[in-house]
Amino acid sequence: MFVKHDLLRLTRRAILAAAALLVAPAAALAQSDPLPSWNDTAPKAAIVEFVEKVSKEGSPDFVPEPERIAVFDNDGTLWVEHPMYVQLAFALDRVKAEAPSHPEWATTQPFQAVLEGDMKALTAAGEKGLLELIMATHAGMTTEQFQKIVTDWIATARDPRFKKPYTELVYQPMLELLAYLRANGFKTFIVSGGGIEFMRPWTEKVYGIPAEQVVGSSIKTQFEMKDGAPNLFRLPQVNFIDDKSGKPVGIQEHIGRRPIAAFGNSDGDLEMLQWTTLTDGARFGLIVHHTDAEREYAYDRDTDFGRLDLALDAAAINHWTVVSMKTDWKQIFPEK
Repeated sequence: MFVKHDLLRLTRRAILAAAALLVAPAAALAQSDPLPSWNDTAPKAAIVEFVEKVSKEGSPDFVPEPERIAVFDNDGTLWVEHPMYVQLAFALDRVKAEAPSHPEWATTQPFQAVLEGDMKALTAAGEKGLLELIMATHAGMTTEQFQKIVTDWIATARDPRFKKPYTELVYQPMLELLAYLRANGFKTFIVSGGGIEFMRPWTEKVYGIPAEQVVGSSIKTQFEMKDGAPNLFRLPQVNFIDDKSGKPVGIQEHIGRRPIAAFGNSDGDLEMLQWTTLTDGARFGLIVHHTDAEREYAYDRDTDFGRLDLALDAAAINHWTVVSMKTDWKQIFPEK
């Protein structure tokens, strides 16, 4: 009886041991490359070298976990920003949806341009016109109502070129990078010029970044009691623009710690990269350079969305890592 029991126990142990021998090499292989969608080029090596030196205890560059803050731009860094910013596409759709309630829009710019599909006239409206569109489509409702509108739209909207949801047009290499950093004790934040309340409903599901770790532009909000219920009401007034020089300010106000790593793709990220890297200690700056017209888009100095000019020049001076989508990434989007 005891012999049989011991034999079964030993047999089971032997089977488990054999299984471990079979599984271990595969697991070790998977763990040996935390960035499988990255080609084995200089940017990947630079990322791994930085992460290892700041996360290894005993290293002269070791950084305690609470100080391992990494900040990411969103548009053009984590997901597509061409042919236009996704939030702009959202605003244009909102104008069309709300037009029956605003007959005056048919003869009022920039709304008329949106309704007639006149992109030339819309571009001519400039920042002032775009801001007018945002105020008309993002305000005059509670935060809960806006969140539902965004959630419904992001679930159904499709990119005009790839015919996929925008949330499927995130960059697989950057998703791996986010996971790799978090696995090594980093706290990851989005710091974007996009609207903070536009991003918060979906960033955790898409990027693993919760709402409280999203920093972005905002409009003014006020508390009010209505029919005995408390609400936060969105006003048609700008509160904060989290772009360019606003990004370091947003980081300080929302995060309260200076990052040790920053990731961007345009001149709108220049000051964030400077604030992060131009100081003492181990620091890392990275720019995603859109160089792949076949799999995504190719643009830098001459574009209306995501211009990369001053920051590209600054990268060479400040030793920031520049990632070429075409040569440094094996794949662009997640495979579905």
